Amino acid sequence: MYVSLIAVALLWGAAAGALLPRAVYRLSVETGESWRAACPGGHSLAGAGGWVGCAVCGRCPPGPTGARRAVAPAAVTACACGALAAATGPRPELAVWLLLAPFAALLAAVDLAVRRLPDQLTLPLAAATPLLLGAAALAPAHGGSWPTALLGGLALGACYFVLFLVNPNGLGFGDVKLALPLGCALGWYGWPVLVAGAFAGFLFGAVYGVGLMVLRRAGRKAAIPFGPFMIAGTLAGLLVGGLAASGQ
Repeated sequence: MYVSLIAVALLWGAAAGALLPRAVYRLSVETGESWRAACPGGHSLAGAGGWVGCAVCGRCPPGPTGARRAVAPAAVTACACGALAAATGPRPELAVWLLLAPFAALLAAVDLAVRRLPDQLTLPLAAATPLLLGAAALAPAHGGSWPTALLGGLALGACYFVLFLVNPNGLGFGDVKLALPLGCALGWYGWPVLVAGAFAGFLFGAVYGVGLMVLRRAGRKAAIPFGPFMIAGTLAGLLVGGLAASGQ
């Protein structure tokens, strides 16, 4: 059963990730610009299906670049979902992590592309995360605490808000809004996991920034997209928290 659970999570992640490239393409615009309504070939992407699938539409010829852009998010999301299933096991919060993982991957991809975390993603995620965890808390055999999750979201959001006030050029307000659902997810497993996941995000971002400076691709004051590192730190925290809860 355990192996089957991981396999299902991998398939879910791969399928969900394969649908992300078009949304990443459409959302990767500068602040104040309208979402892209046409594919790179100029064909309209309007309609209900205009947000899922490859960046190119069915009328565009396939190419190696499009294929790579489709494979990368599918592989990343699949690996994240598989790791979460392995660490969490058959507990109700796993369903929450698997539902939220594709949206986190979408946010990370958009932030990497244009250094932007759209409100259309961060705000619904901030509302959905505590609600979904509240439902998980009603199910038997869950491994976390819903009240601590709520407090964790508020605490991490407050910390990021203070950092934003201190250095608005180094941290965007989108990061503050993203901290709310991430703190809620980390707080589910308790305060130590929250601190560890938040610290991991800063550590990953620092390592990336130092690497850019060593390679002379950025200076000390260069801004980097921090959302992906926040998400990676949260993933690390959830893996640790899930394993710890499994060992209880």
